[in-house]
Amino acid sequence: MSARNFFNTGRKIVAIGRNFSEHAKELGNAVPTTPFFFLKPTSSFLANGGSIEVPQGCDVHHEIELAAIIGREARDVPASKAMDYVDGYALAIDMTARDLQAKAKAKGLPWSAAKGFDTFTPIRQAIFIDFIPKSAISDPQNVDLWLKVNDTIKQSGNTKDMIFETSALIAYVSTIMKLEAGDVLLTGTPSGVGPIRPGDIVTAGLKPFGAEKDLINLKFDVIERKGNYKD
Repeated sequence: MSARNFFNTGRKIVAIGRNFSEHAKELGNAVPTTPFFFLKPTSSFLANGGSIEVPQGCDVHHEIELAAIIGREARDVPASKAMDYVDGYALAIDMTARDLQAKAKAKGLPWSAAKGFDTFTPIRQAIFIDFIPKSAISDPQNVDLWLKVNDTIKQSGNTKDMIFETSALIAYVSTIMKLEAGDVLLTGTPSGVGPIRPGDIVTAGLKPFGAEKDLINLKFDVIERKGNYKD
């Protein structure tokens, strides 16, 4: 099964936390010595050009990330073979209700609400032309990532600064849970995370190091979420 239609085939989003030391430090977190991850629902996917919904009263932050798309079942794979299980890549934003996350952390509770709202995984849809084939990124550990809110650069980093490389992340996660075709692995965010608000425009890009131009771009507007949620 191809992972190109991950909106329909992927069963889970595995998100790596604190995988850039400067990001861990900016939030006052210890730099991890082993990979740390959490799960997000696939219902949080938002295709490029959509609207990020900010729940009323929530302090929602952007986190730009390189996403690895799993191409076939991976269980207990060694790091030396882990990249054989990657079908391609995508550019994604892990949206986080930072205030809800802080409350959950203080109580020792899961981050599901802070990370799982609808539209909280904006992503360049890996279907047909939008899919980044594996061959287009020869080295996933040397990719430039950037994100702007309106016209201001907020995040600019390179995946060479990851604490744990993509292959090590896949190997580690696969020792705990089976990765399946279409699953999305968010590999962590560089420093510079911050708030977005209704009325903002969020743009982002990805460029293999040394390339003349971005390989792919994202653009989303930000609106207030309509619904019954109350904190």
